[in-house]
Amino acid sequence: MSRAFVTLVKRDLLLAFRHRSELANPILFFILVVSLFPLGVGPEPNLLQSLAAGVIWVAALLSSLLSLDGIFRSDFEDGSLEQILMSAHPISLLVLAKVLAHWLITGLPVILVAPLLGVLMQLPADGIGVLMITLLLGTPFVSLVGAIGVGLTVGLRRAGMVLSLLVFPLYIPLLIFAAGAVDTAMTGFPIGGHLSLLAALLVGALTLAPLATAASLRISLN
Repeated sequence: MSRAFVTLVKRDLLLAFRHRSELANPILFFILVVSLFPLGVGPEPNLLQSLAAGVIWVAALLSSLLSLDGIFRSDFEDGSLEQILMSAHPISLLVLAKVLAHWLITGLPVILVAPLLGVLMQLPADGIGVLMITLLLGTPFVSLVGAIGVGLTVGLRRAGMVLSLLVFPLYIPLLIFAAGAVDTAMTGFPIGGHLSLLAALLVGALTLAPLATAASLRISLN
């Protein structure tokens, strides 16, 4: 099972790097949205600082939608998704491998770029540190929950709008707790409660999302 898991992750990473233009679109969108925001509201530091966490997180969620559909779309179109569902290995494990590859391609670059955008948005050092932690806990949740929606809509030709309607309401608690953690840290109050809730969301998604995604894929292909 471990060999199948690693092989599937490597395969998806290789396919992604063969299409570098598509690979760059989500992170470029993320950078552009956050970079243009100060031009729209003005350079006033206190205003930018108060809005920074929410802006960066909303941009991260929007950029994720550009790549979510790709988790299973190419496999559905070339028929390999059916082979995955017929595999002798647990489908939930193979789903988790594909979600991990998606996070490495889309979520990890967001985490690496976020400190620079935090400086642009006038975040202090402690706020940037907490922002990194929230992204580290939150971006895997985005990929895991998004995979459920993709599994339900993979058979649809134009699934973008339907996918957005399915997954965005599920991201609202994540957005509230993540942005709240950064704002709380900048006021000097403890953030342990916020981070514990984010960790609980991630653990719950790791436990349930692969099973739910496997079930949704079976429904879509039957």
